[in-house]
Amino acid sequence: MKKGAKMFTILTAAVLILGLTALCVRTVKSETAYNVEWVNHRVEVLYDGYIFVNDTIKINGETPNSFMIGFPYEYGDYVIRCIAYDPSNQSQKYRVTTNVPLEEGRMGFYGINVSLNPQPTNGIFTVGFVLLNSLIEQNSGNTSLFTLNFPAYPSLTVNASACNASVILPRTAEYLSGTIENFDYAENKELESFAYQPANVTFRLTTGEIQLFTVEEFKREISVSSTGEVEISDNYYVKSRARNRITSLKVAVLPNASNLVVEDEFGRKGSSPTLSDTEKNLYNVTLPMALEAGGATRFIVKYSLPSSIYACQSENGGTELSFEPFKNINYYIENAWITFSFPEGARVVDISTNTLYEVTKGVFQETFTARTQNVLFLDDVTIKIVYAFNPLWLSLRPTLWVWALATFGCVIALVWKRPKAPTPVQVTVPTTTSRFSPEMIKSFVDAYEERRKIASDMKSLENAVNRGRIPRQRYKVQRKTLETRLGTVSKNLDDLRLRLRAVGGRYMDLMHQLEVAETELKEVEANVKSIEARHKRGELTLEAYRKLLSDYERRKEKAETTINGILVRLREEIR
Repeated sequence: MKKGAKMFTILTAAVLILGLTALCVRTVKSETAYNVEWVNHRVEVLYDGYIFVNDTIKINGETPNSFMIGFPYEYGDYVIRCIAYDPSNQSQKYRVTTNVPLEEGRMGFYGINVSLNPQPTNGIFTVGFVLLNSLIEQNSGNTSLFTLNFPAYPSLTVNASACNASVILPRTAEYLSGTIENFDYAENKELESFAYQPANVTFRLTTGEIQLFTVEEFKREISVSSTGEVEISDNYYVKSRARNRITSLKVAVLPNASNLVVEDEFGRKGSSPTLSDTEKNLYNVTLPMALEAGGATRFIVKYSLPSSIYACQSENGGTELSFEPFKNINYYIENAWITFSFPEGARVVDISTNTLYEVTKGVFQETFTARTQNVLFLDDVTIKIVYAFNPLWLSLRPTLWVWALATFGCVIALVWKRPKAPTPVQVTVPTTTSRFSPEMIKSFVDAYEERRKIASDMKSLENAVNRGRIPRQRYKVQRKTLETRLGTVSKNLDDLRLRLRAVGGRYMDLMHQLEVAETELKEVEANVKSIEARHKRGELTLEAYRKLLSDYERRKEKAETTINGILVRLREEIR
């Protein structure tokens, strides 16, 4: 019995030793299957203050199926986009899984798992992260000073033989201080696994090459006319994070643009945009309404494109349009829409794109709309649309007009040529004009003043119930009484107005002026309610709201002055 127990113990120990040996061998093999020869860590501040962290990695040995990379967890909340690709072929994207642990049981890191399938060329691939522009702060006292917070090195699960790290800023940026010694702060430095090093740098920039803002909405409308002309309208909704007032922005337009015009949301034109970068088609746009610190604004950039470059004949005889809508953009876009409007009678034949879209079919016209989110300059969005258009549609509207005029002419001819009825014997009847008396004017003025008083009482009653000064039940009873009185007075007033019109002369002219002024008042009140609702929804900036409100107040005052003047003249008639 003792011998059997001894043999069982020996066998168990042998199995455990062999298992541990095999596990160690597999671990060693997995550790030595590849190594990181070098990694280039570039932290670039984009034009709108968003941060693009670019890590390019070179692997020696057998390329793994997946690769783990990350940075200190405190930056995880700022990640809004992660992309991995082959730098020799940027269209080759790799699937990434975000917010995963770098290693089981190891805390403090925000990890990303990159699936390297197919394997990258020469073992080189790039992982890019877009971080919010809230990681860069602008000094409130001196708006030319900025402080950038960023991960100094990537966090890898293996050592890297060499690491080159740098902060990419405009050439005019001046280094002041920070946890790094300079913008290029590491060259061929050996990087240990699980590096954890938050960093910051303060720099001076006086040229406006970094503006802290967010493009929350971008709507590009591409309109194709029946003659093939292409018109573009780029609608921007921008919010500011800057400490200073932004008066101009650099925006990217499609290549070969001409006749550029910038407008605000009310159609007011600004100064002509100027070309600032020929290679990237960047234009400096002076905002019609300056973007206040922490505020928001909308503006539109309109321009034309040559159809000879963007349109060509397709194989099936239709017209093919080809666009790269986000080429050369130097800012991050949260939500983007691309809309194509075709001429009446055009029919969409084929669509080729790598984004979601829908086609809306109207009675005579079709439109194409694509929507995407989190747009970055690395996104290679392409849209190709083939549409068919019959030139006979050019004559549709002229033909409809000709038919309408011809029909109208025939009706006139038939009426003109029909047999005329015998001329009746005319009997002269003495005419009488509407009776006029000063009491009629006095009744009109008194009724008008009473109606104005009732309207004023109804407004006061509305304000009182809104502020809780009177009960709701009492409000309903009093309002119903006022409405009944108002209906009676208004009916009487309309009758008197018609009688004064019938008198003719200056009284008819005064009634006409009074109606015009009343119509103006109603329009102003409706417009004031509209802008108040738009301001509450955030569609109007405070400055725009105040400006419009001031314009409407002037119009209201002018209309009320006209009404008061007419009533004064009528009172003088009574005397």
